Amino acid sequence: MKKITRLFYVLIIAVLFLGACNLPSIADGQKLSLTAAAQTVESVLSAMPVEVAEAEVTSSFTPPVPLTLTPIPQAVFTNTALAIATSDCNAAQFIKDVTVPDGTVMTPGQAFTKKWRFKNIGSCAWSGFSLVFDSGDSMGAPASTAIGSLGAGQEIDLELPLTAPAAVGNYRGYFRINASGGVQVAIVGGNQGKNFYVDIKVKNAVVIPPLVIPSLVIPLPPALPPAIAQVILTNLSAEDGFVNSDGTVNTNPNVGDTAANSTTEAFVSFDTSVLPAGANIIKVVVDFGGGHDTLGNPWSIADGCLRAYLQNYGALDAGDFFVGDPTGALFRWCGEAELNSAFEEAGMKSVVQGAVGSARLQLRLQFRTPTTNGNNVADMVRLGTIKLIVTFE
Repeated sequence: MKKITRLFYVLIIAVLFLGACNLPSIADGQKLSLTAAAQTVESVLSAMPVEVAEAEVTSSFTPPVPLTLTPIPQAVFTNTALAIATSDCNAAQFIKDVTVPDGTVMTPGQAFTKKWRFKNIGSCAWSGFSLVFDSGDSMGAPASTAIGSLGAGQEIDLELPLTAPAAVGNYRGYFRINASGGVQVAIVGGNQGKNFYVDIKVKNAVVIPPLVIPSLVIPLPPALPPAIAQVILTNLSAEDGFVNSDGTVNTNPNVGDTAANSTTEAFVSFDTSVLPAGANIIKVVVDFGGGHDTLGNPWSIADGCLRAYLQNYGALDAGDFFVGDPTGALFRWCGEAELNSAFEEAGMKSVVQGAVGSARLQLRLQFRTPTTNGNNVADMVRLGTIKLIVTFE
């Protein structure tokens, strides 16, 4: 080992010496210097103990570490074009639905505007980009809509005018963003990273009847029955009287025939002005029996019945005598007993009702013709106080 070390140093010195000899254009002085240096090195080596040199060489020399080279894989190139741009240049981020959230209910054929918000998260500005219908239900959307220029990092709202389908159901339309050249832009946060959609439900309109608030009706108290009133109409003696067939006029209301066998007709008058205007006549009770008397047998004249007829005579005179067989009697008495009784007469109800609002109601009383029995005896009914008891409301 010691011999090898010594030989190594000798070789180094020899190499140095030979190199010095072969250097071009070295001056003589320089050659002498190199020779001297070589001799000096040799003397040093001769004087150095072998053990020390060997120790120093052994401790300072480290064998070189062998290098390991790892082969670099080569890139593989294909001719297949990518449908979605994956570079950092063109990329979009879906932010939110600005209008028409998913599941919004629409009526058939309803027009609406859908709006989405996006952000350009690529390193390149957008120019020549477009919003394109992709698949599903287009809802009347155009095939492509131009998108305005957008700088990197900026946001934009993309909107489309749409129309709900006419049929009831659930509908979804998908859309995408294309860069210039038709390359689809990746959508971070979108559907499968490539598109986005509008989702609606179409339902028939629900007809809500208008809210009807019942009006406050305050019930009225039960209607009180009309006030019932009664008035007694008595004959006006100043207007009463009789007229004979011979033209004689008298203020007494007598009816029958005279001893000279002339016919006598009685006339009586009642003041109806006491009835209020608009009075509704309910009933009329006739009472001709108060204070009357008879001469002879008046019930033997004609058919034995005394009858009352309506006649407005005004001031009584001979012209008010009725000649002939009258018709249209309002009521009649056929005997003393009937004349003495008071009775409700339906015929008189309508007569008095017709007199409401007027001043007078006048009647003519007579026996039917022939109104004399030819017995040369006065057969008469001499009337006293006559009453019409009228009930009205």
